[in-house]
Amino acid sequence: MTTAADIMHAGAQWIPATETLDRAAELMRRLDVGVLPVSDANERLCGIVTDRDIVIKCVAKGMDPARMTCGDLCEGTPRWIDAGADVSEVLGEMESHRIKRLPVIKDKKLVGMISEADLAQHLSEEELAGFVERVYAKR
Repeated sequence: MTTAADIMHAGAQWIPATETLDRAAELMRRLDVGVLPVSDANERLCGIVTDRDIVIKCVAKGMDPARMTCGDLCEGTPRWIDAGADVSEVLGEMESHRIKRLPVIKDKKLVGMISEADLAQHLSEEELAGFVERVYAKR
């Protein structure tokens, strides 16, 4: 059985909800990623911030990323998957919520992230085509 831990990109890092968006952008640049899971004071997932969020929800609205926090951008219930979950559960979670990146949690700690690139490396062409169709198709 292939699990989330088998296909994830290890080494994902939290950013605290209290951290500013300019700091988040700096961390994204340093890590060469476009998304960061956001943690609350108890190091529990409270959201995700993307490079696109920073541009669209902050910069393009004339707001100051040095004053706006990651927590300010967190909306809704964050999605995640347990490290031991089967890859079919990973696909189900990503497809049903139409998300492209999924934090992987083990023992309440962030252990990795699954992205479309990770799926492309581990799924057959047929499985990947089905995933893309289900996530990107207009509803």
